[in-house]
Amino acid sequence: MKGPLTIEERFEIPLLFPQSAYESHGIEDPRITKIDDLYYLTYTAYDGVNALGALATSTDLRKFEKRGLIVPQLTYDAFKHLATCKGAINKKYSRFNDRNHLYTKADKKVLLWDKNVMFFPRRINGKLHFLHRVRPDIQIAAVNGLEELTKDFWGNYFIQLEENIALSSKYKHEVSYIGGGCPPIETAHGWLLIYHGVYDTTKGYVYTACAALMDLKNPWKEIARLPYPLFIPEIEWELEGEVNNVCFPTGTALFDDTLYIYYGAADERIACASVSLSALLAELLLNTQNDEK
Repeated sequence: MKGPLTIEERFEIPLLFPQSAYESHGIEDPRITKIDDLYYLTYTAYDGVNALGALATSTDLRKFEKRGLIVPQLTYDAFKHLATCKGAINKKYSRFNDRNHLYTKADKKVLLWDKNVMFFPRRINGKLHFLHRVRPDIQIAAVNGLEELTKDFWGNYFIQLEENIALSSKYKHEVSYIGGGCPPIETAHGWLLIYHGVYDTTKGYVYTACAALMDLKNPWKEIARLPYPLFIPEIEWELEGEVNNVCFPTGTALFDDTLYIYYGAADERIACASVSLSALLAELLLNTQNDEK
């Protein structure tokens, strides 16, 4: 390898392309994780109305087998019925997901958007764990195998929604909502999670890169979080593009102590930022849940 900033090969044809109705309008935001001998490539499938998390797997990074949608296919009303069984939920769930009042499509059912899917790089307590995002929070699901992701599984899951939330908005730079970024990185201090935070301005949403630390044995437990963004849109091509004001992290590479974070810039370019991993962890540990600045 020539290093984390050199592209050694760029395929002339897409690795994946839309083939099914549920991805007819695009495949977005891929993330990849290796668990044992299998690569899990998750992406958002968009059918023109609904954006849902899907999965493809590979053993060689050349040929991928599409495994279909792995998130629930629920209407917002069905989600709300389940999620409120044990009490009221954050009002933002209604604000962001009750799309029936925004538009309707005669030929498509309007579903709860569930995206930003990414797997942890190993089994935890024998189970596959993955992050996903129903706005405004980041949730975690855990299964023995993908075959367990049934309608009944998701029904029981959302009845216990509060127990399955990993992170919620906390600081000004993420006040609107948060979502997944890069697949979690295992460190001696916990799972390092680089995610995105969003806040609203008079000129629209601003997407920032953020960092948190989750417990190794219980990744639902937040250990620490930076009270400020890791980085924000500042450069011209981050501030203006297909979607303005966007830094959207989706992948990392670790070389010695340097963590390279790859991110989408204004939805037009792929860029990279770097940080000392040990320094980032030290800063996070100054901002634990019991000892915040």
